[in-house]
Amino acid sequence: MEFTDDAYVLSARAHGDTGVVVELLTEGHGRRAAYVAGGASRRMKPFLQAGARVVADYRARTADHLGSARLEPVGEGPSALFDDPLALTGLAAAAAVAQGALPEREPHPGAFHAFEALMAAFAVPDVWPAIFVRFESGLLEDLGFGLDLSRCAVSGSMDDLVWVSPRTGRAVSRAAGEPYAGKLLDLPPFMLGAQAGLGQGDVGSGLALTGHFLEQFVFHPLDRPLPPARVWMIDKLGEAGRL
Repeated sequence: MEFTDDAYVLSARAHGDTGVVVELLTEGHGRRAAYVAGGASRRMKPFLQAGARVVADYRARTADHLGSARLEPVGEGPSALFDDPLALTGLAAAAAVAQGALPEREPHPGAFHAFEALMAAFAVPDVWPAIFVRFESGLLEDLGFGLDLSRCAVSGSMDDLVWVSPRTGRAVSRAAGEPYAGKLLDLPPFMLGAQAGLGQGDVGSGLALTGHFLEQFVFHPLDRPLPPARVWMIDKLGEAGRL
C-alpha cells in the first residue's frame, strides 16, 4: 500500500546504525509506524522530534507490515518551543497520550486536528493547558468514549452543571449531585463553552476528569498506565501554579 499524507511525528527510536522507526499521527490514515532510512543523520534529526509537522510518503508491502516513509518537513515545528520548557513538557505529554491511546492503522482525523490545534496553542502560555484538556476530551470522543456534558444525567437540566459521573461520563447539576458530591468529578466551566473563563483549579480539575476516563476506558483495557510524560507535565504545571 502507498499513500502521501500530512502527519505529526509522535516519537522516533533508533533502528540499526543509520535508520529510525517513527510513530506518525497522519491526517487520513491514523497512527502509523514507519522506518525512515538515514533518520539518524544530523540533517534528519531536527524534524524527527515529537511535534514536528511533515508530509509523509508512505509505502508498505502489505497493510500489516512495517512500512517505510520519506518525510518532508513543514514549517519550523517544535523548535519554536525550545525556550519554553513547560510547553515542551506539554508537547511530550500530548504525543505520548496520542501514541498510547490511538490504535494503529485506524483513521482518526479528529485526533489529528485536535493535535494540530494544541500545537498552535502551545505558543500561548496562558491558554495551552486548558486546550490540552480539550485535546484529551476530543481524543475520548474520537475513540467512542465522549463525555456527555449537554445536560444533567439525573434531572435533564442544562443549567448549573458542576460535576460528572465517574461511571458514565455524564454531567450532573449542582442540585441533583449535592448528596453525592464526594463521589463525583468536578466539571470546570471552560469545558462547557469557549466563553467561560479559567478559574483557579480549573485546569487541574479538567486533567483529573479526562485522565480518569482515559485510564478507565482506554489505557486500563490495554493493561497500560497513563503515560509518565503526562504525569510529569501535571507535576510541572503544579510547580508553576498553572493548575
